[in-house]
Amino acid sequence: MNDLKYFSKLKRLQQLLLTTFLGDIPTIFGGVKLRNMIYRTIFARLGSSVYIQDGVEFISTNSIEVGNGVYIFKGVRIDGKGHENNKIHLENGVVLERNVLIGALNNTYIHIGQDTFIGPSVCIAGPGEIKIGKHCLIAAHTGIYANNHNFADPMELIKYQGISSQGIVIEDDCWLGHGVKVLDGVTIGRGCVIGAGAVVTKDIPPFSVAVGVPARVIKSRSNKEVAKSTELSVSS
Repeated sequence: MNDLKYFSKLKRLQQLLLTTFLGDIPTIFGGVKLRNMIYRTIFARLGSSVYIQDGVEFISTNSIEVGNGVYIFKGVRIDGKGHENNKIHLENGVVLERNVLIGALNNTYIHIGQDTFIGPSVCIAGPGEIKIGKHCLIAAHTGIYANNHNFADPMELIKYQGISSQGIVIEDDCWLGHGVKVLDGVTIGRGCVIGAGAVVTKDIPPFSVAVGVPARVIKSRSNKEVAKSTELSVSS
């Protein structure tokens, strides 16, 4: 058991040293190619034609899977630490703009679907399960938080009462505007539009437009738009 813990710590140290050294090599000096070559040896998976700019931080790379054609820009931090079963999966064509933070805690699974765009300074935080579908647009400063602090005991500090997590699902082809907050236990249905600054505290039906604090549905997208979206999905 002690040998296993020692090996695990040694592996994390190796990952940290490699990502720290390689992460700061400027793009113009061949940093992208060098990072791709070395990172394939320490990531759970790293696809082809991946663009990782300098100044990107990875923690527990053995928990991170990156598909083909993924773009990760400066200031991004992807933290898979906390549990050996953690998994962060970026499908083909995902774009993570500057200063995106993706963080795991114990028993975390974060999945971002194909061709989804994550805007600057978005925060996506476990634990539990967070699934973001294909072809989504997540605007800047959005927060997706799959956790709640327990606070039932007034005699104990909240920080020591633990957290709960039900998970979050954002289905395909959703657009979340600037500064949206999605709280734990929520499912946002396919084809939804969530207005800027909204706080989503309960499920949103597919093809809905929702705004406000808390978010409320103000209209459904027309049948014509829904039919068109369905046809595009089938053809792709």
